[in-house]
Amino acid sequence: MNNEACQTYSARRMASWDAVASQAARRGLDVGRSYRGMVATLCTHSVPRGQSVLEIGCGTGDLLNRLEPSRGVGVDFSSNMIELARARHPGLRFMCADAHHFEISETFDYVILSDLVNDLWDVQEVLERLRPCCHSGTRVILNFYSRLWQGPLTLARTTKIARPLLPQNWLTVQDIAGLLVLSGFEAITHRREILLPFRIPLLTGFCNRFLVRLWPFSHLALTNMVVARPVYSAEEAAQKPRVTVLVPARNEAGNIAAIFQRVPEMGSGTELVFVEGHSSDNTYEAIERGIRENPTRQAVLLKQTGKGKGDAVRCGFAQATGDILMILDADLTVPPEILPRFYEALVSGRGEFINGVRLVYPMEDRAMQFFNLIANKAFGTLFTWLLGQPVKDTLCGTKVLWRRDYERIVENRVYFGDFDPFGDFDLLFGAARLNRKIIDIPVRYRERTYGTTNIQRWRHGVLLLRMVMVAARKMKFA
Repeated sequence: MNNEACQTYSARRMASWDAVASQAARRGLDVGRSYRGMVATLCTHSVPRGQSVLEIGCGTGDLLNRLEPSRGVGVDFSSNMIELARARHPGLRFMCADAHHFEISETFDYVILSDLVNDLWDVQEVLERLRPCCHSGTRVILNFYSRLWQGPLTLARTTKIARPLLPQNWLTVQDIAGLLVLSGFEAITHRREILLPFRIPLLTGFCNRFLVRLWPFSHLALTNMVVARPVYSAEEAAQKPRVTVLVPARNEAGNIAAIFQRVPEMGSGTELVFVEGHSSDNTYEAIERGIRENPTRQAVLLKQTGKGKGDAVRCGFAQATGDILMILDADLTVPPEILPRFYEALVSGRGEFINGVRLVYPMEDRAMQFFNLIANKAFGTLFTWLLGQPVKDTLCGTKVLWRRDYERIVENRVYFGDFDPFGDFDLLFGAARLNRKIIDIPVRYRERTYGTTNIQRWRHGVLLLRMVMVAARKMKFA
């Protein structure tokens, strides 16, 4: 990097932003103020309260303050902006430094770069400087203008409706994705946001909450929002965590012995947690017998107090001791021998929420009824659109995640409410809300060899439609 050229470039922008800060008390017609408020609202949907947050290019600190961080640090190269930020938000910490040269010996849950990449001399240099500020669960959130708006924004600034700015970079989403890879990050999601950047009663809400989500209006959006994560290091991938395999079991007595025999040992040890759910056969006794006959296996038996698989999952995970949490349906329609593949996908960092998919490989003849198959494919397509990440099969019982992420899902469960009788959507929605990377793993789906399914096609189909409405309201059209 040409340091002299970079310093000259930054000095011009520093002077420009110092001038903007010195005029901040004057309240003229400023479309940008409305826009920045909209961006802050969007960021609150991606950043739960109480997280540690670093914002590079924080300006007056208003966005950082809106996120209600447990520990908030803002960095900006404009001394006038930092002075304003400290006066406005004394509970936050601000430092004056150039984004190309700042040094912070802390890690954060979230790093925000709001409309910053447009204004940088060397985007890759800044992204690389972020890497030491990240732990494996950190999420980097960037927003930047769509190039389609270059003309309208230039006109707005020329007529002094919006803030005057020096020439911008006008990077595309593909440009940013490539720079993230070069800097040790990976883009997880991309959303187009804000059709109408100023306030018109009723119309602004309709355009920015609903219309911008739909084709072709989404291509006219003002800003791109990208969520990225740091790529795992080889040292992190070499760890050997403990594993808990949760087995909800209701009327599955004939499958219990096979579960003890077929679930493989993984990591530094594998714990089986059975949650027996008011069976009419001798499932509870079969699990007790399995524990006695397999003394070398670490196994726990719990009696479910509530109803439904979702309650069983919450009950079992509350007692689990593993670093990795897995769900295995007791009907064994997904073979337990494939669980190490889920383990490797998680530990290697390729994904952070590993979801089984039954809809890729051909199934055995009676594994799934035709209308169930069609409904599962349709709901998979719909939820992929709603969650912004590929989820081909929402109701496959095999799901795997880190315990630390499950605990954060529990902390944020109030956002969605206790709505899920299946247990699948509570985890999927929670992982998507935390911007965890969801990876699908195809599995061979087999016929039952014992008992009958607990799925009720029409009643549960209505519940699935309810899940669609929850996802639409809380995730897509929030």
